[in-house]
Amino acid sequence: MTKPLISLAALFALAAPALAQEESPPPSPGEIVAQAPAGEWIDISPEDLLVMTLAPAEDGRERSVVIQLMPAPFSQGWVENIRTLARAQWYDGITVNRVQDNYVVQWGDPNYDNPEAEEAAKPLPDGLRVMGESDYLTPARHYRYYGAKHPHENRSSPPLAWHELFGSYAGFNGFSLGWPVGGTHSAVTFANRHKQENAYHYAHPDTIWPVHCYGMVGVGRSYSPDTGSGAELYTVIGHAPRHLDRNIALVGRVVEGIEHLSSLPRGKGQLGFYEDESKRIPILSVRVASDLPEAERPAFEYLSTGGETFARYADARANRRDPFFNVPAGGADICNIPVPVRRVAD
Repeated sequence: MTKPLISLAALFALAAPALAQEESPPPSPGEIVAQAPAGEWIDISPEDLLVMTLAPAEDGRERSVVIQLMPAPFSQGWVENIRTLARAQWYDGITVNRVQDNYVVQWGDPNYDNPEAEEAAKPLPDGLRVMGESDYLTPARHYRYYGAKHPHENRSSPPLAWHELFGSYAGFNGFSLGWPVGGTHSAVTFANRHKQENAYHYAHPDTIWPVHCYGMVGVGRSYSPDTGSGAELYTVIGHAPRHLDRNIALVGRVVEGIEHLSSLPRGKGQLGFYEDESKRIPILSVRVASDLPEAERPAFEYLSTGGETFARYADARANRRDPFFNVPAGGADICNIPVPVRRVAD
């Protein structure tokens, strides 16, 4: 009896579908985040959320923007001022005055520092702090950059040494308390890094500062030594303008509703300011979320940047291995690893 013969290549071909079923493709960054355990998500206090309501769109749609304010120790003088301004309802009635393509959207009192203004500027509430330029930086001596995991969020996360996230704007790039930061190293750290394996992983920056990624919110100011009060704010709607780091105070980030700002018509005046006053978008109100009725308070949480899931997520952002990609990049800009933030269901 003759036995049927089959080639080795044909055997492999038959086995390939079974092997493919056994080996699932590497997860995407979004899939990794979706699988994060509940314990790695950290609640954002309603005291750290601002709800900014713009005038309705032309088709009548409501436009709400939610901003997360920075926690201590970053920019706390300005953050306190912003809460004071919101609680005094000072922001109510100001306008979005500037929309510069691939740069920023800026809002404030259009009569402030405007020699052509027909009306006087709104008087600021009492009790606002005056901050110095040194407050753009945060001493890093109390922040350890290795092995910090939730719930020890009073310490910073590792500086993503496995990516070597170096750029021309900072000697150190990493995450602290859920925020992207840059920093400076001491000369000793740099010297040791070339002698000791993993020395960068255990580096202690001298100072750290928040960085200008998409959606970050900063304080408008005039020329130095003015540092701004928080009465004029902006958000980044383009490629990360890292040259602004350490030159302007960053106070938060937009966590919901950025599309209501990034899609606004671009201003035609210098630096994107609206020359036609009718183009300015009114801001109806800005409220600290903790001051709203409980039923109206938005609730958000962010993925701990010191947890195992964030480490896997950051690695996946830097080295895409899911099916669409052919070549892992081997690294990522700090702003291309946005910290996941999600709204909590009612």
